[in-house]
Amino acid sequence: MEIREETPFKKKPDWLRVKLPTGKEYAKVSEMVSTHKLHTICESGNCPNKGECWGAGTATFMILGNICTRSCGFCNVATGKPKAVDLQEPERVAQSVLLMNVKHCVITSVDRDDLKDGGSIIWVETINAIRRVSPQTKFETLIPDFQGNRENLQRIIDVHPDIVSHNTETVRRLTKEVRIQAKYDRSLEVLKRLKEAGLKTKSGIMLGLGETEQEIYETMDDLRAVGCDVFTIGQYLQPSPKHLKVQEFIHPDVFAKYKVVGLEKGFRFVESGPLVRSSYHAEKHIF
Repeated sequence: MEIREETPFKKKPDWLRVKLPTGKEYAKVSEMVSTHKLHTICESGNCPNKGECWGAGTATFMILGNICTRSCGFCNVATGKPKAVDLQEPERVAQSVLLMNVKHCVITSVDRDDLKDGGSIIWVETINAIRRVSPQTKFETLIPDFQGNRENLQRIIDVHPDIVSHNTETVRRLTKEVRIQAKYDRSLEVLKRLKEAGLKTKSGIMLGLGETEQEIYETMDDLRAVGCDVFTIGQYLQPSPKHLKVQEFIHPDVFAKYKVVGLEKGFRFVESGPLVRSSYHAEKHIF
């Protein structure tokens, strides 16, 4: 794993204070997750929107282990040599969806560049398992780029999720520093191929990494040029002293402006705010 120089945390402004999750539905789901030892990104990632999402019947699950083959400068997932693929995982995830009575399921994964199929076979098996045990559940797949491999991406296309998300994460200029092994144009190509196959598509970026307003608009234009339907914009928060430093905290009023611009540019939905994450309001993006 690459050792990064430690940088101190930037003090958060008042508008980034997170309210503790509450509500009967949240309490019910939280107890169920604890009792059955279910694994969700909502909990392991300590998502600020966990209470709201669980209350709306939405949950996010990460498959293919918790060790990533990439070392993105913003991400707190461990980097290294992943363990062998767990062939029982698709069924376990499906049972979790059933137990939690998830109405809208978001599936994501680490990058598995160590596998010839990029993990796409487990992706397909997980989707099929959820459909088998919980056919009423709608779901979104937040996929990696599969290194641009057409065969692996085609597997996702063939099972036709309700919506497919792939994040550009940042603007073109900052991609090499923020995502390291990823490529901005490769991500656009993935989204283009998904849209050409007739799928509903979604992407998102983080702000506060040093991007300019013009670069944000250029990213919007690039995504619309490949037919992207849904766009999410949130504030980057530094997970540890070894991760990229926050250059700026963006005021909620600025996020509101970006939402208006995004809608004007033709996105069907735009979620824009300091605490917005990829799966925020995911249940509302099915159309």
